[in-house]
Amino acid sequence: MKFYLRTVLFSIIILFVATKTNAQSRFQLENAGKRQSISFKLSNNLIIFPIEVNGRSLNFILDSGVGATLLFNLHSKDSVMLHNKEKIRLQGLGSEESVEAVLSKGNLFTFGNITGYNQSLYLILDDSFDLSSKLGITIHGIIGYELLKDFIVDINYGKKRINFYNPDKYKHKVCKKCETFDLSFFKLKPYINVGIKVNPVSTNIIPVKLLIDSGGSDALWLFENSHPEILAPTKFFNDFLGEGLSGTVYGKRTYIGALVIGKFELKEPTVSFPDSLSISHARQFEERNGSLGASVLKRFNLIFDYQNNKISFKKGSFFKEPFRYNMSGIELVYNGKQLVKEQDNVSIGLAKVNANDKNTVILDYNYKYTFKPSYKIHNLREGSPAFDAGLLAGDIVIKINGKFTYEMELDEIVGKFFQKENTKISLVVERNGKDYEYYFLLKDILK
Repeated sequence: MKFYLRTVLFSIIILFVATKTNAQSRFQLENAGKRQSISFKLSNNLIIFPIEVNGRSLNFILDSGVGATLLFNLHSKDSVMLHNKEKIRLQGLGSEESVEAVLSKGNLFTFGNITGYNQSLYLILDDSFDLSSKLGITIHGIIGYELLKDFIVDINYGKKRINFYNPDKYKHKVCKKCETFDLSFFKLKPYINVGIKVNPVSTNIIPVKLLIDSGGSDALWLFENSHPEILAPTKFFNDFLGEGLSGTVYGKRTYIGALVIGKFELKEPTVSFPDSLSISHARQFEERNGSLGASVLKRFNLIFDYQNNKISFKKGSFFKEPFRYNMSGIELVYNGKQLVKEQDNVSIGLAKVNANDKNTVILDYNYKYTFKPSYKIHNLREGSPAFDAGLLAGDIVIKINGKFTYEMELDEIVGKFFQKENTKISLVVERNGKDYEYYFLLKDILK
């Protein structure tokens, strides 16, 4: 499942065996409220906002592709008191073994005027499952069905706002510019029937059933051979697609002709075909053909209505953005903090050199040391422009296009790898204590 303001960066995918929902588990608006509006951070197409768990504020990704609530990457400083704990094992996407986890029941969730009573969650004990380094922001958990099921949820990606409405007080408005679809559910996850065109000149629309996956930053995943006509095009490249609970997911990345969502047709979306071993558990739902990810969802204003099994789409501010992939071949991650020496302009003093020279002064600079973010190359796609230029995994990126990276957020840096073909990228990197400068042009190897 899995989380840029431009297009696909990576996918994080988690697959849970269905869990029975406790009848007492419920989110609700307090004081008979009709609505709670919250703002969120959009990072790598993913919706991130804080929720208090038993009084401790934690950052969650809103992920329609998960049935159970998940916590991970907790440290001693987070000090979350969890109730009614028992150890279990979970199996997720990826080809490796299941991971150890703790099931905790009877927890209290709060944000704004919303309270979630008697909530169950899974705490992942594997420290290697870490979204924070890939997003450049601390992520503690993922929440989906348990929150979405209790409200009418209106998501506006352009304004970065979500409205949670009381279903009993909500009145559906007539929207001629909207398309409304029926939802079906399998193991607490929502599915939609849409269509695809394999190539740009095709008029044949292939019907597909896709998981609605707001936690997946890719545009579209398709499962090869899940339909006789779903096959990867001849032009593709093998790529890292994401991290699952059970290991890394790889697959083929390419374009298809179009994605058809009712009256909306999105031309040449990027698509990934994950390898069959990594998605063996996802294929347990035989009707499923793939996933509809956040790079598509962010192009719309969405209304989720789980209680009536409906979802509505309306064109949003990102609708006309072109679909692109990371042409550099660099997978960049957060690398902790570095101590940076900066000029403190507030402390600058002026002193004359001599009384006869009124135009000559000495600037008396004071400096301050501040901890700033650092970023490194975690992985390089073989044969990519960055790989061919001589960059290496482990290089710490100091500057991009002349700007210090410690002055930038991860989204801003990675967004430069999604620009138009032939855009020039310059990088200054630190390797073994020395600085090196590299240049390359972005190249779309699929066209």
